Amino acid sequence: MNKFVLLKGLVAPMDRANVDTDAIIPKQFLKSIRKTGFGPNLFDEWRYLDQPGQPGVPASQRKPNPDFVLNQPRYQGASILLARKNFGCGSSREHAPWAIDQYGFRCVIAPSFADIFFNNCFKNGLLPIVLPEATVAQLFDEVAAFPGYELTVDLDRQVIVKPQGEEIPFEVQAFRKYCLQGGLDDIGLTLRHADKIKAFETERLAAKPWLAHTM
Repeated sequence: MNKFVLLKGLVAPMDRANVDTDAIIPKQFLKSIRKTGFGPNLFDEWRYLDQPGQPGVPASQRKPNPDFVLNQPRYQGASILLARKNFGCGSSREHAPWAIDQYGFRCVIAPSFADIFFNNCFKNGLLPIVLPEATVAQLFDEVAAFPGYELTVDLDRQVIVKPQGEEIPFEVQAFRKYCLQGGLDDIGLTLRHADKIKAFETERLAAKPWLAHTM
């Protein structure tokens, strides 16, 4: 997965509480056996007027909802998603962080997240940041007031830097921080020990050569 170190990006506001994973990526898109291609269907039922959306239908053939935040010109190219409490509730589908990441977001800021979604974000290179509800509300006000509003997320220092230079600290577990900075998912963590794994397999086959011929 991609490393996360320093992100400066446009902020898009998702001004709804309790956004569930079926809203993030509806269930019909989970039929895909691939791990890619979910970005165009992020928030599908809110983003398009022709409902319901179906896999394999290009976005160019869909009718966008002009009132939905991600379709508004001022938020095009946003890489930071600002949300309300309990973001990512509902089912445990890992497709939800896949869709968010493949749309172009690298960071989600909210007062709270559903536990499984929160964990899945870290495993897929997304940084979910929990801030006090009052702080998030202030960010919503500033995003609405200032077109082109950007934040800088400094994972190393664990601060969010506002346009005027004010810093907002945030917490992140040390191990999760290490994985994001190194671009390490579960497979990547295992492959750090590839030499030891290979040495173990070589030693095991030398001691038990018949294992090479078993199913």
